[in-house]
Amino acid sequence: MNNKFMQKFIEIAGRIGSQRHLVAIRDGFVATMPLIIIGSLAVLINNFPAFGSFSIVDILNNIFGEGNWQTVGGSIWNATFAVIGLLISFTIAYNLAKSYEVDGLSAGLISIASYIMLVPVTEDFGLNMNWLGTQGLFVAIIVALIVTELFRLLIQANITIKMPEGVPEGVTRSFAALIPAMIILAFVGLFQAIVSAFVEISVFEVIFNLIQEPLQGLGNTLPAALVVAFLNHLLWFFGLHGTNIIGSVIEPVYLPLIEQNANLFQQGMSAFDVPNIVTKPFLDSFVFMGGSGTTLALLIAIFIVIRREKNHPYREVAKLSAPAGIFNINEPVIFGLPIVLNPVFLIPFIIVPVTLTIISYFALSWGLVPKTVAIVPWNIPPILSGYLVTGGSVKGIILQLVNLTVAILLYVPFVMAGVRAMKEKMGER
Repeated sequence: MNNKFMQKFIEIAGRIGSQRHLVAIRDGFVATMPLIIIGSLAVLINNFPAFGSFSIVDILNNIFGEGNWQTVGGSIWNATFAVIGLLISFTIAYNLAKSYEVDGLSAGLISIASYIMLVPVTEDFGLNMNWLGTQGLFVAIIVALIVTELFRLLIQANITIKMPEGVPEGVTRSFAALIPAMIILAFVGLFQAIVSAFVEISVFEVIFNLIQEPLQGLGNTLPAALVVAFLNHLLWFFGLHGTNIIGSVIEPVYLPLIEQNANLFQQGMSAFDVPNIVTKPFLDSFVFMGGSGTTLALLIAIFIVIRREKNHPYREVAKLSAPAGIFNINEPVIFGLPIVLNPVFLIPFIIVPVTLTIISYFALSWGLVPKTVAIVPWNIPPILSGYLVTGGSVKGIILQLVNLTVAILLYVPFVMAGVRAMKEKMGER
């Protein structure tokens, strides 16, 4: 019965992880990640803390004039975070179209055009920038998926203009997309007119109020963070890439939360006072140290427990995995130890991140540690990442050290049990 349940679970999770629409959403967010990180770091630099009497901000103010140099960071923010909804509408459509082997570039451009058509205009007939950023993420996802599906159906139905042989490929693709684009944009325009006439608010406000805002409120809670931590590691235990599988679900929820924190931090609010506790940097920096399962702590626990047996298999795997583990790459230890389908490490692999989620949540909610206000590359080592995501606070480093210590203490008895089980197994041979 247990084996049947396990097989069914693996089969269902595998199907979810390979579902083309979820994969397109995941890959769409991944494609924008460099811009998101750059925008986040620009905010961090604009508000960089002083080291005692040494202040980079004061030096730059003296060189360029009070606040003038910060316009660079502001411009970077406007080109990245401030238009992330617009960017996502392209990248998701592009990836979904490519999965169908139709023209991804045309699908992405039509998706952007459709998205802009739905954006409310201000009194001076300019686009309302509030809906081009993270507040418009769910509309961007919906538009990208629907537009690409319509585009695919029209292309596959040959509702296109065919060019004669010898015409450059780029021109052929452009004319092939002409009629589908006309039909789709006309459909979007009609939809916008109906919504404006009968609902009297934009589709952005409808989706934000009904879906996005409630999900963000739910996502910024301890129970939601615990569910994410539990499911991520349960999937990894069965050999499935938990981070990728749940990434397409949590990215639209957690990205607006860190964007709100970063935006308020940029405006001068303290990192202690920004509203959102649970964000993606919260999980990456304080829970997933060394990768999923906080496996950096597992590696340290192995070195502590196995000090004398230099050629012990666990120690050999740990030595090979440590350099990558420092940079949060832990596939070598997950599949080399292994952790996958290893009952000895099932409990700590799940319990450790769940425990660290609880500790970190209360450390931030009680004001002991600043909340996260920046996104950094996922492979930034612990200590440095804790400092950066909290806006340059040493308390972020202290929380990481506390979490690592707790994780090591939790892993040690299971490493000892694994060593003992391995000795007994070798003795039987």
